[in-house]
Amino acid sequence: MKRILVTGGGGFLGSHLCDKLIEEGNEVLCMDNFFTGSRKNIHHLLDNKNFELLRHDVTHPTFVEVDEIYNLACPASPIHYQFDPVQTTKTSVLGAINMLGLAKRLKIKILQASTSEVYGDPEIHPQPESYKGSVNPIGIRACYDEGKRCAETLFFDYHRQHKVKIKVMRIFNTYGPRMNPNDGRVVSNFIVQALKGQDITMYGDGTQTRSFCYVDDNIDGMYKLMNSRDGFTGPVNIGNPGEFTMLELAQRVIEITNSKSKMIFLPLPQDDPMQRQPVIDLAKKELDWEPKVKLEDGLKKTIAYFDSIL
Repeated sequence: MKRILVTGGGGFLGSHLCDKLIEEGNEVLCMDNFFTGSRKNIHHLLDNKNFELLRHDVTHPTFVEVDEIYNLACPASPIHYQFDPVQTTKTSVLGAINMLGLAKRLKIKILQASTSEVYGDPEIHPQPESYKGSVNPIGIRACYDEGKRCAETLFFDYHRQHKVKIKVMRIFNTYGPRMNPNDGRVVSNFIVQALKGQDITMYGDGTQTRSFCYVDDNIDGMYKLMNSRDGFTGPVNIGNPGEFTMLELAQRVIEITNSKSKMIFLPLPQDDPMQRQPVIDLAKKELDWEPKVKLEDGLKKTIAYFDSIL
């Protein structure tokens, strides 16, 4: 049994990771300041003897004894990370410094939940890990994009300079139960609007693409990366290479919900990527991982969850 720290453990991905780690027979220390996370996401774990909750902000140092660290703490949707952009950058950068310092002191492995946003609005398609990205450093998304890029820099410098054992994963669009219905992400937006019979807000002309990975597949990839061979650091793309336009996604949501919603078209936000699709050859080779859940099946589970909470 390992004692494992999950920062951002009350969030969408973090809470599913806590479930996975406990199922695998570990003790979990869940750390969250609940800016975007929710106690509801981990309520079912509060009475579990192998689960402990620590309300704490990752931008402040913490002194705990653990065997591994998963660093997931950071608001991940534009609506939330643009609310307080300075704090978003602090969360990525100071959070990385604090958790890497802890990993260095304890001589333990640490995983960084990075993002496909490090590729920015990509000039090559699809995106392999070798692509260095096209990011606007002064745009409204930069607090998140550049914060995560700097966190990756810190992880590799701690690895080279202090021999910290690191794992870096780049997460592509993930969806599933426990998403925040008000997070402004495209999957939750479309589902909530369809279930309520509201107009579906389409930004741009709807031809921009995304690749959607169901949460169970994402967590499986994260767990396999942490437990991959020594010396394999990543970064590694974890996402579903199936690519869909926003129009296709909206149509599927409307069909599954049997909604009468119509689409309305609004201007595309600044620096919003036009294409997003991962190359997952490295994950297949090193982790024996690839996504299993089809978009249709994942949407049905996600819609059922939103239907139950609305």
